[in-house]
Amino acid sequence: MVIAYEVGKSVYFNITNLCPCNCKFCLRNNGPGINPNESLWLEHEPTVDEVISVLENLDYPKYKEAVFCGYGEPTERLDILLKTAEFIKSLTIKPPIRLNTNGLSDLINNTKTAPKLAGLIDRVSISLNAPNAKMYNSMCLPMFGEKSFDSLIQFAKDCKQCIPEVKMTVVGSTLSAADISQCAELCNSLDISLRVR
Repeated sequence: MVIAYEVGKSVYFNITNLCPCNCKFCLRNNGPGINPNESLWLEHEPTVDEVISVLENLDYPKYKEAVFCGYGEPTERLDILLKTAEFIKSLTIKPPIRLNTNGLSDLINNTKTAPKLAGLIDRVSISLNAPNAKMYNSMCLPMFGEKSFDSLIQFAKDCKQCIPEVKMTVVGSTLSAADISQCAELCNSLDISLRVR
């Protein structure tokens, strides 16, 4: 069961397979993982102890970044996310911590979650994926329906207030140039940078 995996000089944490979206372009629909010899589908949802036991054996000084990003939405397991981040922050030599998220954490956890990340998460990358709610719902199929896009935007605003670095991303191959331009305008209005991936 792969809980931690390396990409370049970063270590990634795969702490859940749960996700409230079923994005049409998601890697989960195309295979078991980014490495053909390594599946990111977890045998079960890991406990905090299981995750920490994996983390204890990593060589943190060699990593430029620790990233919560696997085959699920990390904030589905907010308790593990926070306790794992606390563990990393307790290390003498520690990499900055990034959270890759779909931005629906407040709906998932039924509470404001950005303040809980403050002091633990250094960077947040939020999957915007569309310039408006209608297109977002069509592409990402969120289980929370129409309120999803507005919640994502509010989460981004909240993160901007308490996280040092906040970015939003779109998958360039799924949008037209006009759509990407609209996403950029939206991000500019939020004073958040946009990355086309």
